[in-house]
Amino acid sequence: MRTLLAQSFTLDEVTALRGSVAERAADCGLSGARLEDYVLAVHESVINAVEHGGGRGYFTLWTSDQMLRSETSDQGPGIPDEYVDEWRRPSDVACAGRGIYLIRTLCDGASFHTGPTGTTVQLTMWLPRLIHRAPQRAPLRRIRVTAASTRSWRNGFRS
Repeated sequence: MRTLLAQSFTLDEVTALRGSVAERAADCGLSGARLEDYVLAVHESVINAVEHGGGRGYFTLWTSDQMLRSETSDQGPGIPDEYVDEWRRPSDVACAGRGIYLIRTLCDGASFHTGPTGTTVQLTMWLPRLIHRAPQRAPLRRIRVTAASTRSWRNGFRS
C-alpha cells in the first residue's frame, strides 16, 4: 500500500483536491476516459460530503494490489437508505440525486458505509498493467575469430 494523498477539506479546497487527484491518478497510469471518470467520481464523493455531511471531510488516496483507491469520510447525519440502495438512473429532469449514481457508474467499485455519525465512501479503479521493458542493450560488435593454432579437433578434443 502506498498513500498518495491524505488531507482534510472544505468547499474552498475542492478544486485543488480534484487537481491533485487527477495528477496522482495519471502518475499511476490512469488516462483518458478512465482518468476522467475516476476524478469525477471522487469529486462527487467530496461534494456530497461538503453539501450533506457537515461542510467538511477527510480524503485519502492510495494504491494497493494494482488498484487506485480512495476514501472520503464526513461526520454528517448519514445518507438515507433510499439513496444508498438506489441503483436506477435518476430522471433527466431531476435537479439532484445524481452523485451516488455517478459514483457507482464511473468506478470499478464503490462502497458506502453510512450512519448517524457520518459516511465513508470508498472508490476503486483498476490500474492498467505497466509493461516492464528490458533495458536497451548496446548492439553487439562483430568479432572476427581466427584459429591461431594448427592443431586439429578430433572427437571434440584437441589433439
